[in-house]
Amino acid sequence: MNWDFLIKDKNSLCVSTDTRNLPTGCVFFALHGERFDGNKFAKQALEQGASLVVIDDPEVFAAYSQSLIANSLLLVEDTLLALQDLARAWRRELGLPIIGITGTNGKTTTKELLATVLSTKYNIHYTKGNLNNQIGVPLTLLQITRAHELAIVEMGASHPGDIKELVDIAEPNYGLITNVGRAHLEGFGSFEGVQSTKQELYDYLVAHQGTIFRNTDNPYLAQMHKNAVANHPSLQGGDGGRLVSYTTGVMPSGTHLVGEYNAENVSAAICVGEHFGVSREQALEAIRQYVPTNNRSQKMKTDNNQLIVDAYNANPTSMQAAINAFKGDTYILGAMRELGEYSHLEHQNIVNMLAERKADWVYLVGEEYRLTTSPYPIFDTVEDLHKHFEVQPLKGKFILLKGSRSTKMEKLLDVL
Repeated sequence: MNWDFLIKDKNSLCVSTDTRNLPTGCVFFALHGERFDGNKFAKQALEQGASLVVIDDPEVFAAYSQSLIANSLLLVEDTLLALQDLARAWRRELGLPIIGITGTNGKTTTKELLATVLSTKYNIHYTKGNLNNQIGVPLTLLQITRAHELAIVEMGASHPGDIKELVDIAEPNYGLITNVGRAHLEGFGSFEGVQSTKQELYDYLVAHQGTIFRNTDNPYLAQMHKNAVANHPSLQGGDGGRLVSYTTGVMPSGTHLVGEYNAENVSAAICVGEHFGVSREQALEAIRQYVPTNNRSQKMKTDNNQLIVDAYNANPTSMQAAINAFKGDTYILGAMRELGEYSHLEHQNIVNMLAERKADWVYLVGEEYRLTTSPYPIFDTVEDLHKHFEVQPLKGKFILLKGSRSTKMEKLLDVL
């Protein structure tokens, strides 16, 4: 579709998919899913000041075809595809460099570090929160303005083809895969499925002669890059676009980041920064000023305990890395979700790992742990453990709090 009527000569766009956050003059896209239908809010959106409402329900369009609001409705075949198409058109209209980031672990932290480093020199826009899926990526792109000089777009995936869909919308010039691990196995089917899906970022960059930032210490990423080049026979003999390499390195002193596993995230940020003209010294200074938020490896101190709160997400790879890096005495771990047939094995592996470390203070949350051979207390829900701590509070402990987002481990903070 030709979106010139919306984007030409505009310095910025205002697009919303939620009538609860719909500034006057915004374009409202009526998305729908199993439990909601934005088409039903078309009239409400216009009453709230939307300049245009994009719908895909012919019956709704017909119902208002003779009314005064008819000229403010745009009927399309699929509102999500229309949103993505507009985002791509706006991205092309602006033409600024875009860095795409994906990976099993560390992509959000790496995105935040890249933004921190690059902001020392450029006016950048980057993915806010977890807007990294088929809806979030278009919304991220549509938040970019002509004043921005560079954009960082985080891309999440839980099924094969997800990254391909996102790169075809964002059309990144640069890309970085943090790592690959055993996550969302229920959707991917296997670790090989994870690899091939994340590789879709390399595939796009190789095909379009983009620049790949790659940790050369990671053999999986090396093979994925090799596979991407092999998928484009015309590029055989070259490096498949431009490769800028970095190594895992070691954690620099003076940061607010927790765990040696963040070393590769720091190295990635420094590498990208140097490529864009930010010196290593400038990058390190910016990284030292960065303070993690949103329950991602946050250091916290309460009246009773010290905590490392890493409750934003969890999978076998990140859980093992967090346990290995933890120097405290108490583990409060939630279940790891979306592992499918691998769930029992991976949860048993975590229990075994704790036993090998001779961990004395361990609390496990989630029915998944009940299927394991565990010597540690297991609570079906975080609410059950909350009640336990109300009666038997922890004091003087150094605690690792980690679990999948759906376990909502942060609900324990007020009793720790």
